[in-house]
Amino acid sequence: MLNSAVLVLNRNYQPVHVTSVKRALSLLYLGVAKAIDAQYRLYEFEDWAALSASAPHDSVNTINRRIRVPRVVVLSAYEYLPKGRVRFSRLNIYARDHDTCQYCSRQLPRSDLNLDHVVPRSQGGKTSWENVVCSCVPCNLRKGGRTPAQAGMRLLKVPMRPRWTPFFRGASRRITYREWLPFLNLADASYWNVELLDD
Repeated sequence: MLNSAVLVLNRNYQPVHVTSVKRALSLLYLGVAKAIDAQYRLYEFEDWAALSASAPHDSVNTINRRIRVPRVVVLSAYEYLPKGRVRFSRLNIYARDHDTCQYCSRQLPRSDLNLDHVVPRSQGGKTSWENVVCSCVPCNLRKGGRTPAQAGMRLLKVPMRPRWTPFFRGASRRITYREWLPFLNLADASYWNVELLDD
């Protein structure tokens, strides 16, 4: 339980990080952060600990009390706004396209997907957010080195640079909790370190 995930918000309620329950409780105890409940009420450590005694939620035991696990904490003095640039990478493209082939609309495991240049590189297409989509292998083979129009295929949607901010640095597959949803633009926003480059 101490290593499960807690969403950390800056004081403007923007997600900036995911941390462990152990670290989140330390932040609360030190007065650096406050816990937030489902009604968006903020609690300092002692108030949260008192509230915890009556609630049947995930909790941790201390020597003299049981403390409810906060799933979201708000930092008291941190105003940093996460960078708006989303890293252009294979897995962020999969996340943007919801692991769905942009030609046949089948949602597949990532191991069965690849990337396709809408306008092929052989025809001057760039490796960019606006020209690369998630594709299943059969559709990619069918399309070949042609544009969708030349191959008689249609895109589900025009590819665009996503607007969400990646804040799961190194934690792309952590569990998200229902309590996180009001603070996330996309539930599957993820941060991956490998950036794709134009050849």
